[in-house]
Amino acid sequence: MKNMSFIMALSIVTAVFCGAWAYLAGLSGLIAWAGFAGCTTYFASGSHGLQGLKRTVLPNMAGVLCGMAIIGLNNVFPAFGEYGIWCAALTFVMCIIAKFELFGFCPGTFMGCFTTFAANGDWKMLVPSLLAGAALGVACDYGAKWLHKTVGKGTDGT
Repeated sequence: MKNMSFIMALSIVTAVFCGAWAYLAGLSGLIAWAGFAGCTTYFASGSHGLQGLKRTVLPNMAGVLCGMAIIGLNNVFPAFGEYGIWCAALTFVMCIIAKFELFGFCPGTFMGCFTTFAANGDWKMLVPSLLAGAALGVACDYGAKWLHKTVGKGTDGT
């Protein structure tokens, strides 16, 4: 394809890599949709490469911890959970830690938390799935840059 745009290169690479991820996640027992959440966090962070990986993984893992805390506190003190006390308290934590650069991408923290709820607290499967998803985001990013450089030949990048 002569003069392939960057968005076309990104679309092709992401389709191939995400299809492969969905297949491999099924084979390995990982959670495919959670990997897509990690990949989405990477792209939503607005950063690329190692910086993007850092802005994905650290907030996602903080969110998983907050989600597990909410689940655990609800199990120990269910009445407070019914009134949303634990959710309110940990939502505050998820927002305030964005003050620190390492956790500065607050939506990534929320992504980690709500995926924890969606995975029914199965953090042992969720964490490697989110991490694989973050790596998937990096692979899509770099793969698209390579394809665009190889085939794009000077297009405007859109």
